[in-house]
Amino acid sequence: VGEVSAADKAARGSCYHYCGGKDARMATLSDLFAQKYQDLQPTLDPAMPALDKLLCLNRALFQMIEDRVPLDLLARLLSTQLVTTGARHLLDHRRTYYRLLRQIIAQGQETGQLTRDQSVSDMVKIYALCERALLYDWCLCGGEYSLAAYAREQWPRFLAQLLPGNSSGYSLTNNP
Repeated sequence: VGEVSAADKAARGSCYHYCGGKDARMATLSDLFAQKYQDLQPTLDPAMPALDKLLCLNRALFQMIEDRVPLDLLARLLSTQLVTTGARHLLDHRRTYYRLLRQIIAQGQETGQLTRDQSVSDMVKIYALCERALLYDWCLCGGEYSLAAYAREQWPRFLAQLLPGNSSGYSLTNNP
């Protein structure tokens, strides 16, 4: 990734300034992710194909993370998940994230857009696991590449596996 602009530095700095200590910032970060999904949910066109919805969610989240979340804070959040429990845990299936993924995948299966070879729960788990893997790798690499750009390139390839017949020729109909 190239130089960080003054505006990006200010946005990241404001997160530190307004969020208090590290524990408070991590709680706020968890809330920030939840709020992003709540904000995105009503913007998803019901007619949009399921894979496009999943791509849209991922792109919006990863761009927000890259633009607004300090890398060290994200790395700390991910590392604390090994001992975190309850509503702040990334695996809490009551989170908006999981509810939205279940809804999109279930609707995609009902309409024949997504494979029925796996359960909704399994597909949600795989999606979330792969998303966390990209975040973890980005942190391990110290943000040396654009998370959003890499996901834009790789995520459609990954999501093609969710199509009926396990097709790999997926092309976006709506490029969110």
